[in-house]
Amino acid sequence: MELRPATLDDREAIRTVARETWHDTYDELEAETIDATVDEWYGDEALETALSEPGTAFLVAEKDGDVVGFTHGVVTGEEGDVLRMSVHPDHQGEGIGTALHERLREDLQDFNMARMRAIDLASNDGGQRFYEEQGFEQTGEGTVEIGDEERREAVYTLEL
Repeated sequence: MELRPATLDDREAIRTVARETWHDTYDELEAETIDATVDEWYGDEALETALSEPGTAFLVAEKDGDVVGFTHGVVTGEEGDVLRMSVHPDHQGEGIGTALHERLREDLQDFNMARMRAIDLASNDGGQRFYEEQGFEQTGEGTVEIGDEERREAVYTLEL
């Protein structure tokens, strides 16, 4: 497995991983809602912006030449936010998410952050286990609109 900074050429592969992961993870969401959300959140314009923002790290994991996971984080002040973290369902449990998290943390620490936050849908038990295994604690809740509905989110924090 190779971890590297994402490029504009990775956009379609990132969308594919996101779509497959969302369909596998969020069974409470309608398929059309997932597809529309992925198209919006991971569209060309959104990814181009994400890849060019200052204080940002956007990484992909490749296995046998295929993108199998990605993560995206940004630092504002002393706080780093994990904005995206996905590993294709066929490759979960292989340590890819942990490797991506560790590299993202290293890259974001270059921007002098004191803590990391991650936000995920509260219904994602696998995400909760993952963040807790990485040393995060659930510190709050929020909401996000997906498919014209408010969804509960869990906020996880890791003090560095």
